[in-house]
Amino acid sequence: MTDAILAINAGSSSLKFALYEAESLALLCRGGVSGLNAAVRLEISGPLHLKGAPPPACDHAGAVAWLLDALRRVQGLAVLAAGHRVVHGGRDYAAPVRIDDAVLARLDRLVPLAPAHQPLNLAGLRAVAEVWPGLPQIACFDTAFHRSQPRLAQLFPIPRALSDEGLLRYGFHGLSYEHIATVLPEVAGLRAEGRVIVAHLGHGASLCALRNRRSIASTMGLTALDGLMMGTRSGSVDPGLVLHLIRERDLSPSAVADLLNTRSGLLGVSGISDDVRVLQDSDDPRAAEALDLFAYRAVREAGSLVAALGGLDALVFTAGIGEHAPRMRAAIASGLAAFGVALDPVRNAGGERCIGRAGSQVAVYVVPANEELPIARAVVRCLAEAASRG
Repeated sequence: MTDAILAINAGSSSLKFALYEAESLALLCRGGVSGLNAAVRLEISGPLHLKGAPPPACDHAGAVAWLLDALRRVQGLAVLAAGHRVVHGGRDYAAPVRIDDAVLARLDRLVPLAPAHQPLNLAGLRAVAEVWPGLPQIACFDTAFHRSQPRLAQLFPIPRALSDEGLLRYGFHGLSYEHIATVLPEVAGLRAEGRVIVAHLGHGASLCALRNRRSIASTMGLTALDGLMMGTRSGSVDPGLVLHLIRERDLSPSAVADLLNTRSGLLGVSGISDDVRVLQDSDDPRAAEALDLFAYRAVREAGSLVAALGGLDALVFTAGIGEHAPRMRAAIASGLAAFGVALDPVRNAGGERCIGRAGSQVAVYVVPANEELPIARAVVRCLAEAASRG
């Protein structure tokens, strides 16, 4: 019998999952169901084979139901618990927590702060509970990693009463940053404990400043709309622009939310696509401008984090764009040359782990993202703590 831990990462139109052997955390299976509610596609790898495929045009609940059924049909496999990525934990949750009705109710109240993500994360929890009601479930929060930030990094310059009510800079992509912080010593040696900026550049994008492998500042704030320009999200804009759209253009708050979340970013500026690969292959000047703006905004935000760190020892690229777009890495690195960042063009083009120029002041690395392994580790810790309490 093989005891296993299931990690689930629900996205807007996808469901990523990974299965790990409970004691060693050796990977048994990794996969993703994309195109939910449309043309469903399954990608899967690893030594453990799962039979069948999700139903065509299924939703998140349907994909979870298929996954759990496929796991139950694997002979000799016992899933001990499931861990879930939950985007927003608010003030209450700075560490993983076992799900019960009371916790779920509190997480439901955070949906307005992450309307594009939180409902899907919680739908995954509910889908597992429906299909496998006795299975322990652990929520792992993207915001938790950043709760170590100094108070000044968490505050908005708004009336104190609102801050006291929890309107703070929380930061996101915390599971990705936690993974980077964990592997950084083997990647960067002594620099790992120094002044590090991690660039999580995917469809959603953010930067995090690490010192001693702890978050001290990040580009996202109360919501995942803040900070960098992204695939379809605007990132930081003048609050006056929002007021202008409502007062002068007569847009409703929901229409403004749609504009800033789904019709801006690379898609909005280019008018072509939210995909860096498509834009890099285009000869349309709007595509080039969108890419230039993405890099420019990343450089500006990185500069603010260098100031917060008091210098820079290492820069780490991760996630889809960070791992697979050498031209974008080069553009961002070029903008940070004043801080001692310089790439080796051959290593960068080859996507090697260390892509910095030999002898340069700042080491530069490419590290694959892995949000599922931190989830599995958290589940093991929570189960062990529960067992020790009897």
